[in-house]
Amino acid sequence: MNTVRIIGGKWRRRILNFPDAEGLRPTPDRVRETLFNWLGQDLTGLSCLDLFAGSGALGFEAASRGAAKVVMVENSPRVLAALEANALALDAGGLLQIVRADAVRFVSSLRSAGLRFDVLFLDPPYKQGWIEKLAPLLPELMTEEGVLYVEAEHALEDCGDWRTVRSGRAGQVFYHLMRRGKSDDA
Repeated sequence: MNTVRIIGGKWRRRILNFPDAEGLRPTPDRVRETLFNWLGQDLTGLSCLDLFAGSGALGFEAASRGAAKVVMVENSPRVLAALEANALALDAGGLLQIVRADAVRFVSSLRSAGLRFDVLFLDPPYKQGWIEKLAPLLPELMTEEGVLYVEAEHALEDCGDWRTVRSGRAGQVFYHLMRRGKSDDA
């Protein structure tokens, strides 16, 4: 098993275990620290969607920092089992909803249900076109002020209606905070 540490909030310093899986790259501590500085340390009352949950680092971090609800979506049975075990170990209760699903099908089902999120963590497997497939589906999924956090194998100016307002790079990973209709130049 591999491990990643929660860096802030009520579960600070708690360790999450996750299995080896193709394409699974937990967001490093330094990048998560930057992300949550951008978002604000306290996510109280926000609803978050971790669409390619993987290790769960982003979703568990958001829940640890007060998010009212975190939905974590993962398609791999082995990785999903680790997410569920971590949620149980943290006694996450009703804060987390862990779902096994294909991302596009899941987003389509949420759109018809009318659910909306304040924060979307989008860290899909690389070189499979996930960001392009999901971009047209996002407007009906996000609140008006909803923000995206996107990790990709290259720099992004936008993702559908969202424009990059903050960005960075850590090794091979480009990470972006995006807001609707705004850009770095705004």
